[in-house]
Amino acid sequence: MILVTGASGHLASRVLDQLLDQGVPAAGASRSPSEGERRLDFDYPDSIDLRGISTLLLVSAGYAEDDVVVARHERVIEAAVRDGVGHVVYTSLAGAGDHLAFALAHRVTERMIRASGLPWTILRNGLYAELVGSLLTWDDDHLSSAFGDGAVAAVARDDLAAVAATVAADPAQHRGRTYELVGAPFTAADVAARLGVEHRSVSLSTDRQRLLAAPGLFPFQPPMLSSIASSIRHGLLDGRHPDLESLLGRPTTDPVGAAATSAPVPAAPATTKA
Repeated sequence: MILVTGASGHLASRVLDQLLDQGVPAAGASRSPSEGERRLDFDYPDSIDLRGISTLLLVSAGYAEDDVVVARHERVIEAAVRDGVGHVVYTSLAGAGDHLAFALAHRVTERMIRASGLPWTILRNGLYAELVGSLLTWDDDHLSSAFGDGAVAAVARDDLAAVAATVAADPAQHRGRTYELVGAPFTAADVAARLGVEHRSVSLSTDRQRLLAAPGLFPFQPPMLSSIASSIRHGLLDGRHPDLESLLGRPTTDPVGAAATSAPVPAAPATTKA
């Protein structure tokens, strides 16, 4: 049985759907499980029961500060050893992302998995193309960002889910491998052009002020998102690698199109009554 953590999330839910569509025995797990899923809350060790699991697809629990994320992953890895899990597949961050503010937890987790004695595979995912699109901002008649002219080798979520499902379904073929899953680089201007508008660059300072003023963000998120903008702007996330297409066995999904679907839409113009 394959167990996919974070089953309510965008990536894990796609992986689980693909496994089940292929007839592969798999189940989802989350802190608030849906019908047919297991309850698994990384913050409560007593809820982490991995008995009977042949392959654990550990989708990063990265929505927190580094110490919290690392502690969560450590508990799961310890439980995997205790309960005799046969293989761990971990969704990490592309190697080029070492400059990003959220890279540390991924690298520490990779180290813990390698030291655990469990068979493992590391999927170093590029940034989601959908995330890149969502970080653009609509300003009057154009889109803006702090990405400058920098390109990013981001990937459509569906492609990363397809690779994760392929690896989890036959983990022995991928034992001890670390895959770099990045796509064809594109720019914010490419996304804006796809939407038929202009892209204009803003400073990193302007972008940070926007993030600090945005409602609903946790304190750790503005610096995390600012690090994405700075890394793209300065050309640190535009590298290519053949692993993604090789594992997919097909061309990658158009990342510009995926980013465009998540870009903001202009606000409706205000109307006045005569």
